[in-house]
Amino acid sequence: MQETSHPQTGSGPATELKKSFKARHLTMIALGGSIGTGLFLASGGAIAASGPGGALLAYSAVGIMVYFLMTSLGELATYLPASGSFSTYGTRFISPAFGFAIGWNFWYNWAVTIAAELSAATVIIKYWFPDSPSVLWSLVFLLLMFGLNFLSSRGYGESEYWFAIIKIITVVVFLAVGVLMIFGIMGGDGTVVGFSNFQLGGTSFHGGFFAFVGVFMAAGFSFQGTELVGVAAGESENPRRNVPLAIRQVFWRILIFYILAIFVIGMLIPYTNPDLLRGGIDDIGVSPFTIVFNKAGLAIAASVMNAVILSSVLSAGNSGMYASTRVLYAMAKDGMAPRALGKLNRRGVPVGALLVTTAVGMLAFLASFFGDGAVYNWLLNASGMCGFINWLGIAVCHYRFRRAFVAQGHSLDELPYRAKWFPFGPLFAFVLCMIAILGQNMGAFTGGRIDWYGILVSYISLPLFLLIWVGYRWFRKSSIVPLDQCDLSPEAK
Repeated sequence: MQETSHPQTGSGPATELKKSFKARHLTMIALGGSIGTGLFLASGGAIAASGPGGALLAYSAVGIMVYFLMTSLGELATYLPASGSFSTYGTRFISPAFGFAIGWNFWYNWAVTIAAELSAATVIIKYWFPDSPSVLWSLVFLLLMFGLNFLSSRGYGESEYWFAIIKIITVVVFLAVGVLMIFGIMGGDGTVVGFSNFQLGGTSFHGGFFAFVGVFMAAGFSFQGTELVGVAAGESENPRRNVPLAIRQVFWRILIFYILAIFVIGMLIPYTNPDLLRGGIDDIGVSPFTIVFNKAGLAIAASVMNAVILSSVLSAGNSGMYASTRVLYAMAKDGMAPRALGKLNRRGVPVGALLVTTAVGMLAFLASFFGDGAVYNWLLNASGMCGFINWLGIAVCHYRFRRAFVAQGHSLDELPYRAKWFPFGPLFAFVLCMIAILGQNMGAFTGGRIDWYGILVSYISLPLFLLIWVGYRWFRKSSIVPLDQCDLSPEAK
């Protein structure tokens, strides 16, 4: 298993990851990873598709699921802080084959996210420089992300901290302006809006069951990134104190930001507004945030939101590069990836794993040949299910860990952080994740004609994951680890 990380002295290569993250870094890594284009752009489409009531219900359900997943991950990460948490937990508590499959799934998910976010960044930057070449901006932003991660883990932590601050300030200002507008204090003619937009057509729900399922998928994607705190725990100065602190703070902040933001949008913008349907990475002007700021009389809203959304996609790409690099490093240490990728430089950075991950990010260069928006959407769809598979893995690992912990005679009082509502929490998260995975693209089956291309890009990650899992199990003769044989040593080896 992966080694624990301690400071390295001397001028030679480090042998262990360095503990660089403070509590504020972990909090912002989890918070910043989940506030991005899903809130700033996709929230408008969610309200248009399912109405304000449907959007609120979908985001609330996913928020509750994420709460249970985060508490499950918190229990695992405080007992066993490891930068390769997903592959490490899967190997110990389920089987080496599952650990191998979930590790590569996690790496692929976030490595492709780098390319997707770089593609998005090239579209956004053309708001100011419409005639500039996509390949130039892809290269500039890729080098920026690489440099922040190459310097040290602290470089990533600090950059993510400030990226998250920008997003939080934007959401807080938006909520303040929105509340003032709802009560007629700011913008418009001073009329109190009330719940008129919630009651269009006599109901706050719209579009039916399949529309709600689609919004549920979008909400799940929006919250993805909170699990990065589990990867960063391996480089935290004091994971047994900092991880629970980050988890307690993050959930409530995310839920408040998302739920209140969607509530404000639903109050101020009718779900019949056609601009909500047009909100996308290539049309910042119809972001629901921009629409509300414009209605408030803030003339520079579009430029400001464009800059904020640019910082969001760079933050997501930066996080993807860090997380996928660390998991690839951990798998190399465990013999599940080429051993050369498990080497560190003297600053404790797995440069080989970083270079391989960066190479995948260069897929963004395809944007200059096939069109920015098309490449962004294809990459996003291809990796969208991977996040739900990762979440499902967290739920199963925690369930198996807790059962193994008790089966081997341990007392729950030994756990530095205990997830509440066990076993309901991981079982509830497991069921919702399965619904999200199977319902990823229900529309491909319901239009009277099967959309085979839509099925391919939406579901391709599932058979790939199963193929890797079954293939490793067959070649290595791997089997499920009995509960009484699960490795419960509290240090990653």
